[in-house]
Amino acid sequence: MSSLAQPLAESVVQSVDWLAIAPPTITAVVGLVVLVADLFLQDAKKALLGWVSVAGLAASALMLLPLLDGDRATFCLTGDATACSYTADRFTLVIQFLVLGGALLAALLSITTLKDADKGLPEGEYWFLLLSSAAGAALLPASRDLATLIVALEVASLPAFALVGIRHGDKKSAEAALKFFLSSVTATAVSLMGVSFVYATTGTLYLTEIADRIQHVDGQFHTLAQTGVVLTLIGFAFKTAAVPFHFWVPDTYVGAPLPIAAYLSVVGKAVGFSGLILVTVVAFPSYADVWGPALAALAALTMTVGNLGALRQQATRAYSAVRLLAWSSVGQAGYLLVPIAAAAYSKDAQKSIGSTVAYALMYAAVNLGAFAVAALVGRSRALNRVSDYRGLYASNPLAALLLAFFLLCLAGLPPGVIGLFAKVTVFSAAVDAGLGWLAVVMAVNVVIALFYYLQWTALLFRAPEGEHGKHRVPAPLTAALALTGALGIALSGAPQLVLRFADTGLF
Repeated sequence: MSSLAQPLAESVVQSVDWLAIAPPTITAVVGLVVLVADLFLQDAKKALLGWVSVAGLAASALMLLPLLDGDRATFCLTGDATACSYTADRFTLVIQFLVLGGALLAALLSITTLKDADKGLPEGEYWFLLLSSAAGAALLPASRDLATLIVALEVASLPAFALVGIRHGDKKSAEAALKFFLSSVTATAVSLMGVSFVYATTGTLYLTEIADRIQHVDGQFHTLAQTGVVLTLIGFAFKTAAVPFHFWVPDTYVGAPLPIAAYLSVVGKAVGFSGLILVTVVAFPSYADVWGPALAALAALTMTVGNLGALRQQATRAYSAVRLLAWSSVGQAGYLLVPIAAAAYSKDAQKSIGSTVAYALMYAAVNLGAFAVAALVGRSRALNRVSDYRGLYASNPLAALLLAFFLLCLAGLPPGVIGLFAKVTVFSAAVDAGLGWLAVVMAVNVVIALFYYLQWTALLFRAPEGEHGKHRVPAPLTAALALTGALGIALSGAPQLVLRFADTGLF
């Protein structure tokens, strides 16, 4: 090799830290294995694909343990260890735990749903799409350049479109998938334009380098840089279901298979919020005067529209439990945005980001639990209306008590101590940052949300109007209920564990 070619080869060829990239890689590989195995398995044995998928997600989550020793990075620029495309730090591991844990619980719900489906859902394709989306979602929090962030966002999103519309011949499902697809593609196109503006003004895509160079942009390019910052945020704001990018949520949740609605409500939000955090506090900290007020306004608007939308659902007796959870998730997204906005004004941005992550962990556990109970009720009541939950305690006391606990957690009332703790943490983040007006808006919205959460809770213990029917609860559904219930109860007993776990060490 010539003396000229040798340095060139050394600059191009990189060693890969396989341990660092193991969680998303294992998930993606298991997805390919499931897709190929589907070609050879007989229909009677295709239930095995679900258990293989669950095992793959569990293995991916376990691979987070060896990474706790210290930060690891790979795919770095030669000679610059701070400019890397993939970083497995504390923030990455916490979000990957949330994503893989949420996908695992959605997979447990899916096993029962696929078994009960009247219209045969294509199992091989279903599991491949779910694992592919989970792999993209696990990749995103580790991404430290804008190109990888956008690619991870799309890898998480594109399979989700197909999963929403996977019911063959179901018009509601197809309409939901189309609405989800068109609105998401538009938001991504806007974000890509923003990324191009940022690249044009800084000459780099690495987040740490952008943070340094964007402070020194020439005056004539300042407006272009500001526009790029705002446009880049739009795609991630869409994934979080922030208003006015929320309109796809109610129809998509109702039209999708219930486990996919649960998956989108937790994993989809984790993708959006982790992307927002990386873009704002890592890449654009010097533009906090641009994204701080924008996110504060979005937070106030999102929680208000979400809670009023959920309240409006009660105008009709036949409103869907899933639609109510969809509007509730929009309102919860507003609370999640508050600490990110507060990071722009706070002297301790690390604490603010930790508040968002802590709230997201609480929300993931209890919201997936509520969807698990909805899946149980939906087995005997196909329409899954809120009125169908009347008297649930008489036929299934444990499920009713669990749902009541999950709803009280979402409302922030005892005995759902973890919900109250998370809301107080978010509230204090706003106050500490000097956003008193946002704290007041949040307090008003918490009171509004109490009405529909408590009304649904009270309905569980009223005299039943009809028979719910007692059915044997399948093992996967039992496992999902047990895991979410145990996690919620344990964290309510020791809520400080969430804050310790959510100490992301991002800075």
